[in-house]
Amino acid sequence: MTAKNRPNIVFILADDMGYGDFSAFNGGLSSTPNLDALMRESLCFSQHYTASPVCNPSRACLLTGRYPHRTGSIDTLEWWGLERLALRETTLADVLKSAGYSTGLAGKWHLGAFDIRYHPMRRGFDEAVCFRGGMHDYYSWRIEYGYAVKRADGRYLTDVWTECAVDFLKRHVRKQPFFLHVTYNAPHDPLQAPQEEIDLFAGKPGLNHAVATIYAMIHRMDAGVGRILETLDQLGLRDNTIVMFSSDNGPQFGGDGEWRTDRFNCNFRGAKGFVYEGGIRVPMIMRWPDGVDGNGREITDMVHFADWFPTLLEAARVPLRSDLKLDGISILPILRGERRGTYPQRCWQWNRYEPVITTNAAIREGDWKLVRPCLPGSWYVPDIHWLQTSMYEPEYFIERGIFRPPYPQRDFGPPPQPELYNVADDPGETRNMATEHPEIAAKLLRKLETWFYEVEAERRSIND
Repeated sequence: MTAKNRPNIVFILADDMGYGDFSAFNGGLSSTPNLDALMRESLCFSQHYTASPVCNPSRACLLTGRYPHRTGSIDTLEWWGLERLALRETTLADVLKSAGYSTGLAGKWHLGAFDIRYHPMRRGFDEAVCFRGGMHDYYSWRIEYGYAVKRADGRYLTDVWTECAVDFLKRHVRKQPFFLHVTYNAPHDPLQAPQEEIDLFAGKPGLNHAVATIYAMIHRMDAGVGRILETLDQLGLRDNTIVMFSSDNGPQFGGDGEWRTDRFNCNFRGAKGFVYEGGIRVPMIMRWPDGVDGNGREITDMVHFADWFPTLLEAARVPLRSDLKLDGISILPILRGERRGTYPQRCWQWNRYEPVITTNAAIREGDWKLVRPCLPGSWYVPDIHWLQTSMYEPEYFIERGIFRPPYPQRDFGPPPQPELYNVADDPGETRNMATEHPEIAAKLLRKLETWFYEVEAERRSIND
């Protein structure tokens, strides 16, 4: 296959969006007409997992096909450099670029905020319009066009990403194939949306101000997705372009009163931050008319973020380098309906600063899932005040460098007993079966610990 006949790839990633945020699933509480329409003509994944319950670790896995611990991108605290994707890692953009693809990024990066070596244009992207941290104001923004800084000009940030994506498509219609990664930061906080969008949801029964604003942010992003899809149609790129839409983790819950963000999420337990299903099971839509039969077909096999690296390379007929140690497997035959999957175990673990196996960890093997519940102290960030500097004055860290360990001391407390669920029978994780099946729980716990010490050994060998 020549480079010009390879499929284009447009991978759209939302930030903190769950299955329940689609109007197709929540009975019309939100409004996502373009995403709902895309679902009807695409493959829809009902057991699709991110690699982490928080932002950058899952993004690191998506771009490398490797568990985030291996990549060094383990926590969202960029002032400690814990979000950095290790320089030794090879990204999907690196491989596609070397195979003749034009590569572009529009949106949130969060894989290296303050050191130019970690800039997306040093990680395989030919061009990038982005902010490099983990969250950003939607009106008082500071973003980078390539290496040049541009500040707010009155536009809503979600619209900026859409305009950049549309511009990329128009400029690359004669420069195919291309890989465009559109990484919206909606509906991640701060909760901000144009008033006309909020008015669509304000006053709806059961929606407080926070949820109405979140649905407004999603509605605006949905309109952006519609513009991207329309542009592909206008340019004659629809059939040979792989379009994907997903989220980096589950929805953010919490807060009080009118600012409480809890909302419908298809009855999954937990939310962003937790390794329960609500934090790590995320939507995925995939349309590729020339390559797979979509039309709303459901993929019920378990699919993990790590799988997309080898799958997209196989779809693009790009050879997988033998030196890359991947955790993902290609699922292209499954997408084409040629066979069902036999999957390796999948593991998750996340806490603040340095990883600890006794908190917020999980393993799934077949229908069984073992969870080590989160210890509240493991989430505590005593230096969270640096987030504002990171967002609005990143020059502080660009000039001075990041902080170095030791990390703040915290008291986790004793770990609770592991929990065991059959997620096929109980996707809401309501019935802990650890006492009924102690042998399964013990086996999975051993496997989880073995996995953890293996990936941690690789992380500790990073010397960036």
